[in-house]
Amino acid sequence: MTRIDATHQDETDTLRHFRERFELPEGVIYLDGNSLGALPKTVKARVARTISEEWGEQLIRSWNTAGWVHLPQQVGGKIGRLVGAQDGSVVSADSTSINLFKVLSAALSLNPGRSKIVSERENFPTDLYIAQGVARQIGQDHRLVLSEKPADIPAMLDEDVAVLMLTHVNYRTGYRHDMAAITKAAHEKGILVIWDLAHSAGAMAIDLAGAGADFAIGCGYKYLNGGPGAPAFLYVNPRHQGGFRQPLSGWFGHRAPFAFEAAYAPSNSIDQYLCGTPQVLGMVAMDEALALWEEVDMNALRAKSVALCDFFIQEVDSFADEFGLKLVTPRNPDQRGSQVSYSCDNGYAIMQALIARGVIGDFRAPDIIRFGFTPLYLSFAEVSEAVAILKEILATRAWDAPEHKVRGAVT
Repeated sequence: MTRIDATHQDETDTLRHFRERFELPEGVIYLDGNSLGALPKTVKARVARTISEEWGEQLIRSWNTAGWVHLPQQVGGKIGRLVGAQDGSVVSADSTSINLFKVLSAALSLNPGRSKIVSERENFPTDLYIAQGVARQIGQDHRLVLSEKPADIPAMLDEDVAVLMLTHVNYRTGYRHDMAAITKAAHEKGILVIWDLAHSAGAMAIDLAGAGADFAIGCGYKYLNGGPGAPAFLYVNPRHQGGFRQPLSGWFGHRAPFAFEAAYAPSNSIDQYLCGTPQVLGMVAMDEALALWEEVDMNALRAKSVALCDFFIQEVDSFADEFGLKLVTPRNPDQRGSQVSYSCDNGYAIMQALIARGVIGDFRAPDIIRFGFTPLYLSFAEVSEAVAILKEILATRAWDAPEHKVRGAVT
């Protein structure tokens, strides 16, 4: 693909009109939407209206008049349509980590007599930390067992495994698991499966119901563009709802929260996975951000994602060996998400030099530079320009400057 091809791709892109619906700073090529999505323009007005009118004028009445009390189910329903979930099986609440605590605790209670939680060493650390904490809390010899690579997982699924806990798309490498095949293999051994959709929801079509997934969790601030710290979501297959109690027995998970009964009686629906009062401002922003997804063709979204990633890889291939960039993301689109990652020496400094030039990606320790491709607002021409800037930074060693080597907490 040449620059002319990139221009042609942009001209024929059926999703190009979505770009104008996002706030995108001038002079920035944003390749980090897999960490924090861009701001949909309508969100500002919606949140402002909630603050000035619903909160400012209606005060507490807005729990009813503005429907605040139903936001977890309303937002969850919109996300459910994007992840192939059955009606009434997704709710939006809390953070991804808290939601994992809920569903992992529930899954273990549904599979008594088994002691292992299987995951990957390369899984996102917070998932592993939560699993370690749950295992310590439950006791009974529960333990977390980690695979070194995806190919090892099938052989680890024995009759002592209670739960298989995987992230659909790996946060560092972009490797994508075959959700349907792995879930089927686990179920054949009596194992329940939890999927973390943080790096796939909003980047591709997902079919939780078709795959037979037991549980899923995910965040709202990456490809779904819900804003920093946006409410997360969780999925519970209808066959598991009402058959157990999740451990955070807060009042919004009660069967009749406004009856104010002294004893906890859990809802038998997905509502049981709620806990405390919904975070209204975050929920409202998330609800508005999700509105534009009603117009998105998910097949077209995935096709553009694949094309953007392929284009980037092909262009970087021309100089990767010269500058020591090693592709760690699968070339096969069926095995990757919507990101491309390279391992390299001086990765942190290289990424800081890119950011200084207006190309925003991110760095993941110890040596990964990562680029996210968000089809709704990223163009092929921008990808071409980003590759050119990367090559120039490497060729001139612009990264080898003191200001690019000072590490901060966030990139």
